[in-house]
Amino acid sequence: MVDKLKFVLAVLAVAAGIAGFYLLVPDASLLRAASVLGGLVVAVLLVWTTTQGRQLVSFARESIFEARKVVWPTRKETVQTTAMVFVFVLIMAIFLWLTDKTLEWVMYDLILGWKK
Repeated sequence: MVDKLKFVLAVLAVAAGIAGFYLLVPDASLLRAASVLGGLVVAVLLVWTTTQGRQLVSFARESIFEARKVVWPTRKETVQTTAMVFVFVLIMAIFLWLTDKTLEWVMYDLILGWKK
């Protein structure tokens, strides 16, 4: 029940920040931005203290730890793979163009007799 109350307070904090943005005079741009930022900071701090917030922080830490284990490709491997993709796309484009032109010729010239 306490967690639900904290979530409601977090939503109210964001709403208060947004309301402050619109209620403050248009000349005070820095104060208006601080109002929204303050509401977001209070909301994040409230959510961080909930059970789900702690689980989210734990998940984020584990994700960062797992991301450090990833073996990224070298520059040479990346360039080679990208080149292979471009070559494949070019070959497929030529194939589809030839298929389209062949079907166009068959349909319009041979079957329907619509000469250009």
